[in-house]
Amino acid sequence: MKKVLLYANYKPESQAIKQQLVKLLEATDIQVVDRSSTPDYVITIGGDGTMLSAFHEFQELLDTVQFIGIHTGHLGFYADWQGHELEPLVKCLQKASGKRVSYPLLEVTLTMRNGSQRKILALNEFSIRTIAGTIVCDVFIKESFFETFRGDGLCIATPTGSTGLSKSLGGAVLHPRLEAIQLTEMASLNNRIYRTLSSPAVIPSDEYFVLKPSERNKDVVMMVDHKAARLPQVKSIRLQVAKQKIHFASIRHTHFWDRVENSFIGQK
Repeated sequence: MKKVLLYANYKPESQAIKQQLVKLLEATDIQVVDRSSTPDYVITIGGDGTMLSAFHEFQELLDTVQFIGIHTGHLGFYADWQGHELEPLVKCLQKASGKRVSYPLLEVTLTMRNGSQRKILALNEFSIRTIAGTIVCDVFIKESFFETFRGDGLCIATPTGSTGLSKSLGGAVLHPRLEAIQLTEMASLNNRIYRTLSSPAVIPSDEYFVLKPSERNKDVVMMVDHKAARLPQVKSIRLQVAKQKIHFASIRHTHFWDRVENSFIGQK
């Protein structure tokens, strides 16, 4: 028996769709479960923010669970279904064979000044920025020093995250079959004294970035997807393609470039 967990945002439209979907699923052999059980599918109801929240809440299930998105938000890049398509969705779930599409994730390793470490996964991107003045940060590629960045901040994105903050900073849109991550700069200082690449940099899965923020930085904020935290005690940050991946059910999976066209061009 297939097990489904429904994860909806707080908006009335999303909650109403959740209740409709529960009734439809109860008329089948698909079991609707809560957090006390391990689901086969997590169906998110909302926008991309809802998908991000579900990803972070169910990270311990990434190896086995498949995600499905129902779009009720402003930009449903991760959603394959609309709120009026519940009956077709349920029929497809009943026939689903378990086939899935997998996307790369970003592994963030924080090394604190006391030597302790913390690992975090990101679906879209990691960014480090300052809310006052400029940030100074040494950038390494593997063990090799690359540059000293001075500016508003840095963003390191996954291929699916390349359509978000990274794109707005001038980064390239990367297909998610590419096992790579991309670094983009936020308003870097470039003059006779301070120099940076001033261009996006893409590295493969067998390499990694290391960021070492200066201790002189003040009001530095780290963001992992939609979650923010200050960085008073962080010595270095290592960023690389994660071994884990996120899996989406391919019962009706939209081609990546169709998602891009629909989200940013919309001429079809």
